[in-house]
Amino acid sequence: MKDRLSRRDFLQASSASAGFIWAGATSPSLLSAEILDANDRINVGVIGVGGIGSHHIRLMLEHIQQENTRLVAISDVYRRRLTRTLAMSRGEAYEDGEGGLIPADSSRKGSLTDSDAYMDYRRLLERKDVDAVFICTPDHWHAKMAIDSLEAGKHVYLEKPMTLTIEQAIAVRDAVRGTQKVLQVGPQGTSDDLYRKAQAAIREGRIGKVNFAQAGGGSNPREHIYDAWFKIDPSAGPHGSGDDYIDWDMWLGHRFGLAPKIPFNPEHVFRFRKYWPYSGGQVSDLLYHSLAPLLLAIVGPNGAYPRRAAGAGGQYVFKDDRDIPDVCVVALDYLDDYTILLVNNFGNAAKIPSLICGRHGTIELGDEIRLRVAGDFAEEFKEKNHGYTEVTMQREPYEDSNNAEGIYNAHRMNFFNAIRGLEAPHCNAELGAATMVGIKMAVDSYRLKKPLLWDSAREKVVG
Repeated sequence: MKDRLSRRDFLQASSASAGFIWAGATSPSLLSAEILDANDRINVGVIGVGGIGSHHIRLMLEHIQQENTRLVAISDVYRRRLTRTLAMSRGEAYEDGEGGLIPADSSRKGSLTDSDAYMDYRRLLERKDVDAVFICTPDHWHAKMAIDSLEAGKHVYLEKPMTLTIEQAIAVRDAVRGTQKVLQVGPQGTSDDLYRKAQAAIREGRIGKVNFAQAGGGSNPREHIYDAWFKIDPSAGPHGSGDDYIDWDMWLGHRFGLAPKIPFNPEHVFRFRKYWPYSGGQVSDLLYHSLAPLLLAIVGPNGAYPRRAAGAGGQYVFKDDRDIPDVCVVALDYLDDYTILLVNNFGNAAKIPSLICGRHGTIELGDEIRLRVAGDFAEEFKEKNHGYTEVTMQREPYEDSNNAEGIYNAHRMNFFNAIRGLEAPHCNAELGAATMVGIKMAVDSYRLKKPLLWDSAREKVVG
């Protein structure tokens, strides 16, 4: 009796799967009503050119011909980041932000001038030649910048998490509905080929009715991970001159009601994810990455809102002034159908297996996707899996990059293709808002030390 199925055999036997996946991705209801021609070049502005913003810019410059885009404007409240990005875009040597120097590279095909760099993002949005913006700022600015961009007629790539609060997520979702512009939220796992294969397997009943899923991970450097990842520039601040200048008031956004006004604190600027006024910590930073693709696979492109959320954990390893925990566990119940468990540990680097569990089988997600029979349901599993009790599929290889950068490139290209009307965004405003509700409910549950409920009729948290 045959028990294992190779990827080639599986693809041959289930060639309709890919058609199902992409049929959902091109549904007219998910496409923008105002699109560019498929051959039009897209002019891009980037708001926030620190770590992830500069990463996007580097990859865009490397793929500028394939993507048919042009970087035309940048904005940041820290002048050194503007100077660094201008040099990067021109192929000049530039500082890497950690004391090193990236050598000149003439293959970087940008053309920014000093007049294309702004410390106030609203000046960037005034430009008529900007078609799309990438928003890569601290979380507490996401909603205002996204809505301002949409109302200015721009398409938006909004880094995760979608927003800081639930109310903001609903407001951004509704702004997209009203403007009919494309909005892509940044969890690139939603463009991962493996989750799209999982989506097809679930729709085809290959593991039976889903009842549970889990994902997560950890890290364990000697210092707190956000201290290890994000270095402070001790010379930078609101009283700095030249490249050392930071517009602290604009960073806070207190004039817009985005955060309390406090004296300058470099920890808050460079390590903002450690503090509740600007971020949901690792839940919104890292577990948003886990939840969005799981919802895409289980439910589809619009996601789902949780019925109940519970967050647990604590500060067990590092004792400092931060707000966020070292260990966090999130449990989200969806209607009466399934529970999603998310775990992050900053005190241990053990991996948490990514699983989607059905009545008849389990989907294991890692470097490949594996479907296995569950318990006593071999006959039911084999009926839906061509007579096999285990099915393995590989991630489709990326043409010019490794998996990590390849998924970033795929997610960005999906955004550009959505603007051109060729695809729907893989993490649209509907999925982004649904994910944000689960994430923020979990954060607030942890802080309040009690489970929270979602009132779907009023779109409000209760309990």
